[in-house]
Amino acid sequence: MSRLQQQYKQEILPALQKELGEKNPMAIPKIEKVVINMGLGSALGDKKVLQNALEEMSLIAGQKPMTCMARKSVASFKLREGNAIGCKVTLRKEKMYEFLDRLVNIAIPRIRDFRGLNAKSFDGRGNYNMGLTEQIVFPEIDFEKVTKVRGMDIAITTNAKNNEDAMKLLAMFNFPFKSEQKGQ
Repeated sequence: MSRLQQQYKQEILPALQKELGEKNPMAIPKIEKVVINMGLGSALGDKKVLQNALEEMSLIAGQKPMTCMARKSVASFKLREGNAIGCKVTLRKEKMYEFLDRLVNIAIPRIRDFRGLNAKSFDGRGNYNMGLTEQIVFPEIDFEKVTKVRGMDIAITTNAKNNEDAMKLLAMFNFPFKSEQKGQ
């Protein structure tokens, strides 16, 4: 069991149960999955771009990513149906908690000019989306081997009923949200 998963079961679950006033522990919000997505429009011209991105994402996620293909042909983008244009990976259970632990404790503090995560990035159903502009914030990536700095989208899916409950859950996992200051 990963450190973050153990912390959820021993500390976060009872604290959330008390804070939300729920008697049933199964009604307490939890993180169900994390999806990491990397769009690679430049992979159309060079196959090595896609190969490098797949290797880097597998190092970050700890499992092999899947290649995403174009669904439609778009002539103005020189895109044909079936071309590889991205990669994604879905993490659940043990690997999800390990990734979140590395994201919160190692990767986010390494972001340049970081002022906190946007608290408005919830979708209304308790899911949180964030983007990283550089993959090099993860310590698994060797800086000398990086050919191009790429960004990625991270979607954290919870079973919370609303954004407030999901934000309480992620705040207990030490997600550094921006404090809302009036007048700015």
